[in-house]
Amino acid sequence: MSDMSKPNARERILQTAYELFTQRGVRDVPVDEIIRRSGVAIATFYRHFRSKDELVTAFLSRREQLWTSDSVVSAARERGSDPVAKLLAIFDVFDEWFHRENFEGDSFVNVLIEMGANHPLGKASIGHLANVRKNLEELAIEAGLREPKEFAFSYQILMKGSIIEATMGDLNSAKRAQHMAASLIKDFQVADETGDAEGATA
Repeated sequence: MSDMSKPNARERILQTAYELFTQRGVRDVPVDEIIRRSGVAIATFYRHFRSKDELVTAFLSRREQLWTSDSVVSAARERGSDPVAKLLAIFDVFDEWFHRENFEGDSFVNVLIEMGANHPLGKASIGHLANVRKNLEELAIEAGLREPKEFAFSYQILMKGSIIEATMGDLNSAKRAQHMAASLIKDFQVADETGDAEGATA
């Protein structure tokens, strides 16, 4: 049976690339290694992916399917009893993620750092991160926080920072970030007539 007639050749290539890219980054993985490990012919590879950049784009799409901002927020919504609790629950979701045996860090941040903001792949990563902020902004609005857009930028810094720390080996970084997140939320809560932040708890 020729490579052309083998089923799932594209999927084998993508699965192989996914594993290698998450382990070693994009630049460090040559196309010939992906071809060799996926067991396809060179012609088969280029039939499915015209370039390495096209493969990386498919990898990022797969990454977003498996671990999206929507899935994180959805999981946080299920855990939180109110909008503020839902925001904080994001770090509970992260904590579970960081302790998984196959924790792989944030591929979008990694690709952005590797390729740069002006590269098409860097721009794709920026687009994903913007989607994350949009979800955070929506939660901030639900929580009645002031300046929800500015809050979303600040909150995302804590999220990205905890991921980087976890990648460096601090698997408790989500819990540390959660404490800082609680203070950040309090800073953005609207004070009531008594001067106390609405929704604040003792």
